[in-house]
Amino acid sequence: MIRLERVVLREIRLPLKEPFKISSGVVKDRRIMLLELQDSGGVRAWSECVAGEKPNYSPETIDTAWLAIREWLAPRLFGVALDGPADAHTRMEADVRGHRMAKAALEMGLWGLVAAKEGVSLAQLLGGTQERIPVGVSLGIQATPEALVERATAAAKAGYRKIKLKIEPGREIAFVAAVREALPDAELMVDANNAYTLDDAGLLAQLDDFDLMMIEQPLESEDLVRHAELQRRLRTPLCLDESITSVNRLEDMLRLGSGRIVNIKPGRVGGFTSSIAIHDMARANDIPVWCGGMLESGVGRAYNVALASLPGFTLPGDLSPSSRYWERDVVMPEWTMDAEGMVTVPRDVPGLGVRVDEDRIDDLTVRREELRAA
Repeated sequence: MIRLERVVLREIRLPLKEPFKISSGVVKDRRIMLLELQDSGGVRAWSECVAGEKPNYSPETIDTAWLAIREWLAPRLFGVALDGPADAHTRMEADVRGHRMAKAALEMGLWGLVAAKEGVSLAQLLGGTQERIPVGVSLGIQATPEALVERATAAAKAGYRKIKLKIEPGREIAFVAAVREALPDAELMVDANNAYTLDDAGLLAQLDDFDLMMIEQPLESEDLVRHAELQRRLRTPLCLDESITSVNRLEDMLRLGSGRIVNIKPGRVGGFTSSIAIHDMARANDIPVWCGGMLESGVGRAYNVALASLPGFTLPGDLSPSSRYWERDVVMPEWTMDAEGMVTVPRDVPGLGVRVDEDRIDDLTVRREELRAA
């Protein structure tokens, strides 16, 4: 049983080393919401809400998530004996529609709380079996093919096991062709973040020439029917990201044939309870899955690494080391990648597997609100 006693919301500002551009916008300074959860026995755990500053990836933002947690979600969890994180998931789903990123921040935090309370690692609590996970990198949209080749070549030399190239209309064929010519043996994929329509099927079919692992989320996220039509026209597997918000959406994808790979982001689907259900269904249907990133701090990275230790995560995840994005992270030790392009799962360290640098978080905090059980 868990009795949630206190939740502290914090907004920190963590500047990126360089701007990160995708088809729907550019991020320079990451506004990040961190949560500190405490149970009635004084056990604490940190979690992260992955919602962005603007509603360009999903309808949620850091500000809507803050409101949802304060007004509707945390009050449903205070003052009750929770059987566990899955119980919290059920209670939040009961009469609050949407707000999956806000729900995930609380639900995943409760997983972290249980892990700390039981003295086991988060990966062990989830049932993770992998001790090392292959790491991929995501490269933002560049001004020229030459600039993209330079960054992709550097990523390959660093040992990344998969290189994701962000694309948008007008910056796809020539850019991907240049990278493939420079890196003929690299595992490449592209990510469009909903930037195309079915009218672009002929253009997207040209990507079949580059032996890509996948084309991620080319069409509008709600449209599984047109994704199915596009998949029938392409040899390259489609990977769905924004489209898969629940296990039911995965079932729809399977029935329609809308894709052949799934990117599971726990913050996008409402937390670990939903992520595990999606993982299990995908595995039962021989659908490869991998864990994507949302420009998380080291706190959010801890949850992603733990999830990616589950056996169905067979493709490299967006689990880049802390130094890829930040001059200095908010956890110690910072997340690293070895020379073989692998991240080690901290299976023998209780809780998140890393220590949260609370002094650094205090220095970065620009907004704070404390919520307590009545």
